[in-house]
Amino acid sequence: MGSVRLYAAVAAGGFRRYATYRAATAAGVFTNTVFGLILAYTYLALWDERPQLGGYDQAQAVTYVWLGQALFATLAMQGGGFEAELMERVRSGAVAIDLYRPADLQLWWLATDLGRSLFQLLGRGVVPFVFGALVFPTALPADPWSWLRFLVALPLAAVVSFGIRFLVALSGFWLLDGTGALQMLVVTGMFCTGMALPLNAFPEPLGQIVRALPWSAMLQMPADLLMGEASAWGTYAFQAGWAVVLLALGRVVQAAATRRVVVQGG
Repeated sequence: MGSVRLYAAVAAGGFRRYATYRAATAAGVFTNTVFGLILAYTYLALWDERPQLGGYDQAQAVTYVWLGQALFATLAMQGGGFEAELMERVRSGAVAIDLYRPADLQLWWLATDLGRSLFQLLGRGVVPFVFGALVFPTALPADPWSWLRFLVALPLAAVVSFGIRFLVALSGFWLLDGTGALQMLVVTGMFCTGMALPLNAFPEPLGQIVRALPWSAMLQMPADLLMGEASAWGTYAFQAGWAVVLLALGRVVQAAATRRVVVQGG
């Protein structure tokens, strides 16, 4: 129980930390709304030329756009969470203090990131999503159970996102400069999550490949679940499977990184 309380307090601290950046949050709401408008009109034009592209109609395509804007910062799809901070702590050597804490490094950052994710959903994600739903025709379900199934998928998506970014952050133990790794996170986040275009609309076999990657657990699958295009248990199994794989791989890399710090006298 003590460990549970510890990580709950860490998560609450992550929430409060981002809640202090009110101006940045307001700017983020504005930015997501503007990008949502640009993408929504782009999708409407594209789907006008290609009806049923990716199996979506226009209302589903627009719904996908606003879900993406709601989840962009929530899931740090292109980075912007803890990863740059952890890399800097590795570079400066401050990570040695983290390793001496009576808490696991991976679980500490996971709890912090979940707190950040919850704040970004409430503080930055809800307003653009509601705006889009009011201004554009959408394919949102009236059934509350569909919303509940969707909400269950969000924590799983957050853990998958953390697992990817934790591995990128740990690369800082071997890289002198983590800028390249962080930039790669931006590119893969835009392409593989489906932020630019739904993964369902990718040509085959590329579409099949990207839908099998963990990034699809962050936006594509929760969106399909909300719009009735995917089963709940299939979605949860895919997300949980990748979450376990990524967290396990993170522990292996963390153990190797810890040995590296000890060998170097950190």
